Amino acid sequence: MSASLLQSAPLREGRSSREVDAFCVEFAPRAPGHPAVRDLQRLLADVPEEGLEARLEWVERCVAWLRDPKPALGLVEPVEPEAPASVTRLALLVRVLEARASAREPVAALVREVMSGTSGLRLFSQVGLPARQGFFSEVSDRLARHLLPSPPENHQLSELLLRLFPEPGDAAWLETLPPEQLARLSALIEGSDSPATRAPEVVVRTDLVDALGQLSVQTAALGLAEDIRERCPEVSFRASPFLKLRRVCEGVQARDASPDSLRELGDVVEECRQVVAIVSSHLEQYGVSVDLVYRLERIRRSLERMEAIARVLGATPGEACWREGVALVADLVRQTHADQSIRALVARNARLLARKVIERAGHSGEHYISTTRAEYHHLVHSAAGGGLIIAFTAILKLYVVTLALAPFFYGLALAGNYVVSFLMMQVTGSTLATKQPSMTAATLGSAIGQGGTAGRLSRLLELIPRLTRSQLATALGNMGTVLPAAVGLSMAFAWWKGRPLLNQAQAHYVVDALHPWHSGTVFYAALTGVLLWMSSLVAGWLENWAVYRRIPEALAHHRALRRVLGDSGAKKLSDIFANHIAGLGGNVSIGVLLALPPLVGAFFGLPLDVRHVTLSFGQLCLAGYALGPEALLRPDFLAALAGIGITLAINFGVSFSLALGVALRARDVPLTDAVRLIRLMAARFVREPRAFLLPPRE
Repeated sequence: MSASLLQSAPLREGRSSREVDAFCVEFAPRAPGHPAVRDLQRLLADVPEEGLEARLEWVERCVAWLRDPKPALGLVEPVEPEAPASVTRLALLVRVLEARASAREPVAALVREVMSGTSGLRLFSQVGLPARQGFFSEVSDRLARHLLPSPPENHQLSELLLRLFPEPGDAAWLETLPPEQLARLSALIEGSDSPATRAPEVVVRTDLVDALGQLSVQTAALGLAEDIRERCPEVSFRASPFLKLRRVCEGVQARDASPDSLRELGDVVEECRQVVAIVSSHLEQYGVSVDLVYRLERIRRSLERMEAIARVLGATPGEACWREGVALVADLVRQTHADQSIRALVARNARLLARKVIERAGHSGEHYISTTRAEYHHLVHSAAGGGLIIAFTAILKLYVVTLALAPFFYGLALAGNYVVSFLMMQVTGSTLATKQPSMTAATLGSAIGQGGTAGRLSRLLELIPRLTRSQLATALGNMGTVLPAAVGLSMAFAWWKGRPLLNQAQAHYVVDALHPWHSGTVFYAALTGVLLWMSSLVAGWLENWAVYRRIPEALAHHRALRRVLGDSGAKKLSDIFANHIAGLGGNVSIGVLLALPPLVGAFFGLPLDVRHVTLSFGQLCLAGYALGPEALLRPDFLAALAGIGITLAINFGVSFSLALGVALRARDVPLTDAVRLIRLMAARFVREPRAFLLPPRE
């Protein structure tokens, strides 16, 4: 028995080899040994007759064969010489199925069974669209999908989509498939003598119509939400196109997607899009919520999906229908891969919020930029007041360090020292140089985003010199006041107590800590620049939040406040709140942020600290007085002075670069404009350096 099996095995192998050779000669006579032809013969000879999973695996192998980058050569029906591999392989498959009923019938039966055993409703109504009602729930859902394994769902066509097209670039490959070849392939499947199951075209059409109904229900619920309706008061509830959307889609289902019903659907979709545009313009003017932006984006994409489905349903059967169908599936592939990315979701939905935050911060930063000579001198005077306050802040910081406090209370004392100092600057109208870069960069970003290329460049060529000389004036005003204030306070303390404010050990510690390469000054200065930038974001976000929640309006009409302060008093309080909420948020946040690194570093065992240029310079002045005049020319003290200069450059550069980068991305400014601006500014600096450094002449 075993001997006969061994003898028959070579016979079967030889017969199989002859079948492959005959297949190649018949369909690719000019290249009978081509691997693509041989692989197709083996694929068609191995069509499974039962089992949904086995059939899905075969479909996956078939699409993988079509995606192979090597073209099929030597075909009976030659295609264009430069045709993509997908075109030549699809042409070969169609030719084989047309010529051989023995190959066509199993494939047609498999396709019918797969379409009958799976549902496309989720594929067309949910895949590629945000599934959750809110931004943060969608982020958590995507994070869970990344971390947790997904159970198999073979009865869903959406599961098959990712198996067939696992790469984002597969969407572009799909668009290379010729619709006429796909129409011929579809006709072969529809016209085959397969068992009595529903034709794939009927199954897909039913799923598309049902998907329209489900999308209409979801979109109408989002569009009729209260926070959307109250931002579009021009449209009443009864006249809302979102209310009509569901009724129109029910008509499409009842009339089996007739041309008249699809045209009516297109009109209602356009009306819904106009409402979304009105709400978006309202957000641009009055403040942004990430969650609301997310829902508006979901409505837009749902409307686009409904239009794509309507184009497929309304197309003429055959080549035109397949052209629209391929466009729909390619978009499904793109959106599916894009919606697996948490980063893409955050970037897409936070862009409008980032723009509004930048605009709010830029509005706050306008008073940091001088235009006239009087404004320049006023900026210097306000910076002098900031330097005086910082001198006291530096002394209190060194005093807090000497206290034996628990970490929580140490951080609380440190943050309280910073916050009180910065709030005093806000109350007295003083200026801190390191708060300027992120705020003024936001102003710069707002100017960049206005108008066309020529207009924005002309505005920037006038704005940037004002910005640079204003920041230089503020820095000099801060530093010029910190030095005499710190020395004067040290002299007063020495006269009162009979000893310097710092002892020798504390003074040497300060000098060593500011050494540019013997300490972490460079890294700490960069970290401080990041914290300064973050505080500007908090300031812009808080003002946007207050405007979005209509807090100033609520204060002006608050009954208790009007009863106590009167109408004019409540209105005045509302104006004060609106004008100072950004400054309050920025000052409190920067105070807390500057106190955090030492605490976080102690918790994790990392040597983290901050290097704020004005505070550091004040501490160095205190140390210099304690060490005496002879110590000021020592190498370590001169290196610490160099560290102050480096800290100034890094504080300014990091915070300004981060703020400007966010502003440019939020405004979608092309890189070419930024490069051109740099060239123009460099040329102007060579011609007019005074405009960048000194106040304008009278």
